[in-house]
Amino acid sequence: MADPQLRKRRGHEPYNENTIPSPTLADDKKKELHSLRATRFGKWNKQHAMALASVTVLSIITTFYKIWHPAEVVFDEVHFGKFAGFYLKRTYFFDVHPPLAKLMLAGMGWLIGYDGHFDFGNIGDSYIENNVPYIGLRSLPATLNVLCVVLLYNIMRESGYAVLTCTLTASMYLLDNSAVAQNRLIMLDSMLVFYMLCTAYCYIRFRKYRYQEFTRPWWFWLAATGFTMAMTISVKMVGLFVVATIGVCVLVDLWDLMDIKRGLTMKHFMKHFNARALCLIALPTAVYLFWFYVHFAILNQSGPGDTFMSSLFQETLKNSAIKMKSLDIHYYDVINLHHPGTEVYLHSHELRYPLRYEDGRISSQGQQVTGVKEADENCWWRVKPTKDVPEDGKRVAVRHGDVIQLEHIATGTNLLAHDVASPLMSTNEEITTVPQDTRYNETLFQVILDDHNNGNIWSTHMKSVKLLHMDTKVAVWTRNKSLPDWALKQQDVNGNKNTQDRTNFWTAHEIKGLNATEINMNKKKEIKTMPFLRKFIELQLRMFKHNSGLTKPHPYQSTPISWPFLIRGISYWSKSSTREQIYMTGNLFGWWLSVGAVAVYAGVALADTLARRRGIEPIDEPLRHRFFSSGGFFLLLWLFHYLPFFAMGRSLFLHHYLPAATCNYLLLGAVFQFMFIDGIDSPVSALEGTTSTKYRQFQPLAMLAHPATKSYAMAAGIITLQLCMFIFLSPLTYGSPGLSVGQVLQRKLLGTWDLQFAK
Repeated sequence: MADPQLRKRRGHEPYNENTIPSPTLADDKKKELHSLRATRFGKWNKQHAMALASVTVLSIITTFYKIWHPAEVVFDEVHFGKFAGFYLKRTYFFDVHPPLAKLMLAGMGWLIGYDGHFDFGNIGDSYIENNVPYIGLRSLPATLNVLCVVLLYNIMRESGYAVLTCTLTASMYLLDNSAVAQNRLIMLDSMLVFYMLCTAYCYIRFRKYRYQEFTRPWWFWLAATGFTMAMTISVKMVGLFVVATIGVCVLVDLWDLMDIKRGLTMKHFMKHFNARALCLIALPTAVYLFWFYVHFAILNQSGPGDTFMSSLFQETLKNSAIKMKSLDIHYYDVINLHHPGTEVYLHSHELRYPLRYEDGRISSQGQQVTGVKEADENCWWRVKPTKDVPEDGKRVAVRHGDVIQLEHIATGTNLLAHDVASPLMSTNEEITTVPQDTRYNETLFQVILDDHNNGNIWSTHMKSVKLLHMDTKVAVWTRNKSLPDWALKQQDVNGNKNTQDRTNFWTAHEIKGLNATEINMNKKKEIKTMPFLRKFIELQLRMFKHNSGLTKPHPYQSTPISWPFLIRGISYWSKSSTREQIYMTGNLFGWWLSVGAVAVYAGVALADTLARRRGIEPIDEPLRHRFFSSGGFFLLLWLFHYLPFFAMGRSLFLHHYLPAATCNYLLLGAVFQFMFIDGIDSPVSALEGTTSTKYRQFQPLAMLAHPATKSYAMAAGIITLQLCMFIFLSPLTYGSPGLSVGQVLQRKLLGTWDLQFAK
C-alpha cells in the first residue's frame, strides 16, 4: 500500500468504498456522512441496475429483431461462414485474420449441430434450401453486440459518470444502424468490438486499484487487461490498435511512477515494470500463440488454403490434393506454366509483334509470347539443360539455381528476353522466341524457386518459380492487361525489371504425358511434421503479405477521411423481386454529433491549457481530472482505431471504422457529462455538511452530481433524435421489403450513398 502522504500529493483519488472521509471532521459528522454515503450509494446502485437493465433489453430488441431475415448469404458471410465450415470439416484454409473469431463461429456451429456442408459460395444463396442453421450462427455475434452495450454502460459507470451519462452512451450505440447491421451477421466485427471494450473496461478497473498495488484485485485486473487485449488481436490484427492504446497509457503510468517525488525505490519501480511486462506482454503472447496452436491442431486435412503455404507445410496435412498432383520436374520434361496472380498460362503462337506500335516505337517483330486463360497446345514448353547431364537426362531433376532453356513445343523455338521495349510497357523488356541454336546467351533463364529452403527440386504445383533472364536480369512477368487485336487480345507478358516483385512467380501445373495422381497413388503416403513456431511464423508472414496486397478496387470501398461523416456506405445485400436491400451505414445524427464531441473536447482542452497558463483555474480539479483522464483515454482509443488507416495501402471500407465509432460514443458521453451535468450548477445537499473539494474528492463524482432538469431534457432530446434517425434508416438496416422508389430516395440522405432501386 502506498504511503498516505504520497496519496495526498497525487491529488484526486477515484472512489473506493473503503475510503474514509477526512479525519479533520468531527466524529458525529463522520457517522452522519457515512450513513448518508451508504444511503446515496445504495440508491445510486439501484439507479444503475435499472438503467443497465433497460438499455440491455432495448439492445436485445434492436439487435435480434428479424435476425432471421434475410435467409440468404449477406456480404462477407461468404467468407466467414465458409471458414467456420472449414473448421468443422477440419480442412485447411487461409485467411488474413487470426483464428479466434472464426473458431468461435465454428464452435457455435458445432453446438447447434451444423456440419459445415454449405460452401457460402455467393451473396444471395439460400440458407433454407441448403439446410443451414444460420439463425444460430448469427446469434453469437448478435449476443456479443448486446454485451457491447453492457460494457459501454459499465465503462462509463466505472469511470465515475452519472447514470444519465451512462444511459446516454449505451443508448447511442444500441441505436446505431451500423452496429446493428454489422454485428448480427456471421462476421468478425462483433467479436472485435466486444474484446476491445473488455480491454478498456479491465484497464479502467485496474487503474482504480492503483493505490492498492500488488493486491489480488490489482493483479486480477492487470492480468485481465492483458488477456482481453490478446483476445482482441486474436480476432483481427487491427487489435494491435488497442494494444497501442494500452501501451501508451502504461508508459505514461510508468513514467509517473519513476518520478522521484513519488518516493519509490528503483527496486519497487522494477516490481511495477515486471508485473506489467508479465501481464501485458508475456501473457498476451501466450494467449495469441495458443489460438494458432488450436488452429493448426484442428485443420489437419488438406484444403483450399494449401496453395498459400510452403511445400513443407503442405506435407504436414492429410490427403493433400496438391501433393497428389505434384511431380518433380526433370530435364527434357514438357510442362505448362501458370501465373497464379492473373490465372493465365504462358503461351506463344506464330503471330509476330507488329513492326511499329501505336505510340510509334519499333519492335523486334519477333514471335509473340502472351498469356491465355485456357491451356492449349501452344502452352507446352520443354525444359532443356545448359549443363552436361547423363544420356537418360529425364532422370536429372531441375533444382533451384539451375540455368535452363525453355523450348516452345508447337513452334520449335526458344524463349528469349532482350533489351527491346515491351509492347505496352516501355520500361520493361519484350519477351519473344527465336529459332534454336541462335542467340544462345539471350535464351538462358535461371530457376529461382520460392521457398527453396524447404526443398530445392522444382516440382509441379508445390514449387513456384521465378525465371530470371541471365543476360539482362529481368523476370518473366505478366499482369491483367490485354494486348491489342494484333495479339488476339491475349494478356501481355514482358520482362519485369523489378525482380523482387512477388508476382514474378509462376507454377508448373502439368508434365505432358504423365498422370501425377496415378503415379502418386503407388507411393507411400507420408505425413511430415513441422515445429509449431515455424508454422506460426510462416503463416504470420503470409498473412501480412496477403493483407498488404489487398489493393484490388471495389465499388464500395472508401477513404478514412470520409468515414466519420458517412460519405459512403456499403451495399450488403439486395433482392430485386421484393425490392429489399441492406445498406450498411451509421446513424447520421449520432456519428456527426460524435465528431462534434471531438471538436468540443479539443476546444475545452486548449482553452483550459491557455487559462492555466495565465494562472486561472476555470474547472474544479476533480472534474478536470476526470474529464482529461477518462476523456483523454477515450480520445486515445478513438485516435488509435482511426488514424492508422490513413497509412494503409489496401482497399478499405466503412466497416473498418466501427471500433473507432464505438470509442467516439464514449468520448461523446464524457463531453455530455462535462457540458450538461458538471457544467450546470447543481448544489450538493446540505445534509452532506460540506462542499469542500477536500471532502468531495473522496466521493464518486457521479454520486455528487445532481443532473438538473436541463440535463435530462438535453439527454432526452439527443436520444430521441438518435431514435428517429435509427427508425428512419431501419428499412435499410433490416432489409425491409417493399420500399418504393420515392421512399428509397427519401433515405438517400447524402448524394454519395449508393442505394439500390433508387431510380
